[in-house]
Amino acid sequence: MTVLEQLFSLEGKNIIVTGGAQGIGKIVATRLAEIGANLALFDMQEEKVAATAKEIAEATGRKVFSYGMDVTDPAQVKATIEKAAADLGGLDHLFNNAGIVIHKSAYDVTPEEWAHVINVNLNGEYYMASEFARYLKANGRKGSIVNTASMSGHIVNQPQNQASYNSSKAAVIQMTKSLAVEYCHDNIRVNCISPGYMKTELCVFVNQEWQDRWMDLTPYGRYGVPEELCGAVIYLMSDSASFTSGCDLVVDGCFTCV
Repeated sequence: MTVLEQLFSLEGKNIIVTGGAQGIGKIVATRLAEIGANLALFDMQEEKVAATAKEIAEATGRKVFSYGMDVTDPAQVKATIEKAAADLGGLDHLFNNAGIVIHKSAYDVTPEEWAHVINVNLNGEYYMASEFARYLKANGRKGSIVNTASMSGHIVNQPQNQASYNSSKAAVIQMTKSLAVEYCHDNIRVNCISPGYMKTELCVFVNQEWQDRWMDLTPYGRYGVPEELCGAVIYLMSDSASFTSGCDLVVDGCFTCV
């Protein structure tokens, strides 16, 4: 093993990826398996996440399990983490990536819509992180959690209105810092990434006028791609980040710099 491999190795580590059926979750999961990790993919889309797990396992030769579950249900979170730990023979890291967005004016968004976004993006990440940390502590395992925040936790996106999403992601950043301080004495690190606009299959549902405006506002003048997030996640999970906790790593093509 080279020095570089030693610095960033996740060989043989067992990692949960939420929102693992598609998009950022699927791409990051694939890269983690390619460098030697075994995976537990969590997603509400049970059939789709099962197909993704099969695809990654066949391509990489790693153990990849899938679980249909809802991160907003604490009982399901606990039971599914326990099942994944039994299937994989233990757990080491969590990529906390499930999330949703509603583009709607604050004048028009309903209390139910607001609560749904907060429940998935904030509460769901908290339920996963806290239950995963309990598992690590109870089993005497060190490990790490990488939450998914967003550049929207730092700025207000335009031209779309999405106050619920922006608020949830700002809260994820502060939650990450708070949990990092609480968990550090148990050798559990907690960090987050804040992606900018990423080119995924979900972009086809966004009108072109908005997309053109986004690119005008991004100094790089283009979308990021999910592959450009993989290095950040790998670093934050690896032993190279052993003194890095409570960090929010922004990957946004300089969007938040201007």
